Order: sequence, then structure tokens, then C-alpha cells
Amino acid sequence: MENLKSQISALLAIFDEKQPIQKDGTFPPEAVKETTLLMAEYIIEEKNSLAALKDWMEGHDFWTSPASTRFHGNVKGGLAAHSLMVAVQALRFAIPFAENFALSKRSEDFPFTAEDVFISGFAHDFCKSGTYATESKKTKDFNGNWKYEPFYKTKSDLRNLGHGNESVLLLLESMPHLLKRRNVIEAISRHMGFSDLAPMETYNYSNLLQNPLVLLIQLADQTAAQWWDL
Repeated sequence: MENLKSQISALLAIFDEKQPIQKDGTFPPEAVKETTLLMAEYIIEEKNSLAALKDWMEGHDFWTSPASTRFHGNVKGGLAAHSLMVAVQALRFAIPFAENFALSKRSEDFPFTAEDVFISGFAHDFCKSGTYATESKKTKDFNGNWKYEPFYKTKSDLRNLGHGNESVLLLLESMPHLLKRRNVIEAISRHMGFSDLAPMETYNYSNLLQNPLVLLIQLADQTAAQWWDL
């Protein structure tokens, strides 16, 4: 527990020093990128995978994609800002989660590290990287004049295995060693809760909730979207 606390404290210190996301949800994209990479470089132990992850993000428009078309973070760079905010929220909640979970009978079955928390939060929406196209629609301004306004739309040729599962698949492209980290895979796969389940999957969903990372990332995702609009 002490190592978990120490590493989480160090990660949050990086975020607090850089302050890439303001209280009102605004952010400089370059500050978000710099902070994210500093945190990743600090906590990710497998350096070859870290290098591959950086290449993947550059090659899949991660830093410029929006987080959604209209619900939250629907601006250029919104996905990176949302992902960082989810990781930070997960880190902020992680200690009380861990302390409470340590009191339960399943505490020995689902240990997690600061690296697990950061990666689960940061990579939960990898499926959105490069999935949106920019189009224009004709609207009137406040003077009644017509103008063309850009908006984001999901690409028509998108291939997706499901919100969480697609994100897992994309993460494993650069970090295949995570195949052995079942708790991280479950957290990313199930971060949408019941809203992203096929009918047959609902039968064993309660088993997944035994993993504290699943609930931690769900909470972090919701608070990032609803409290910071990211």
C-alpha cells in the first residue's frame, strides 16, 4: 500500500505542477500532451512498450481527436484531455478504493498498482482515436446570416468490436505484455458499465465488478465527463 501511495502521489504531483486542465475544463493541447507523456514515462516500466505506445498515439491521431461528437470533449484534442482527466480522477480515487477493498474477502485476488490505474484510465477510450471526421453544416448566425459551421461525425467505414473491447485491442497493439494483466483488460473493456454489454454478457457482469479497477475507471470516466465536461 505504501508503494501505491508513493507512486500515485508522484504522478499527481506531475499533473498539479503542469496544471494542463483548468477548473472550467479548458486546456492547452500541448500541455495535455506534455503532462501525459511525463506521467507515462514515470510509471510505465516496460520501456519498449512505452516507446511503441508513443508511436501508436502519434500515428492514430490520438492527440488531435475529439472525445465525442457532442457529449463531452467534442473539440480538437478533447480525447487526450479526457483520457488524462480520467487517469487523474482514477488516481485521486485509488487510495480510498484500495483501502476499502483491502477490508474485503477478495482483496488478495485483485491487487492493482499505480501503473494499472494510470494505464486503465488513460487507455480506456483508445477506440476513439481517429474515428471522427470533420464535416460542415449550414447554419444561421445571430444576425440571421447563413454560414458553414464545422462539426464532428463518426466515420462511415468505422470497424469496431465494441467500445471497451476495441480499446483493449488497440492498447495491446503497442503493449502486448498487458495480456497477462487481466485486471487492466477488464477495467478498460467494462468501463461503460451495462451500456456496452451484449445480452449474453450480462449474465456474468457481476463477476467483473469484483475487480475494483472496473468500478474505479467507471467512476473516473463519469466524473471527468460530468464534472469537467471532458
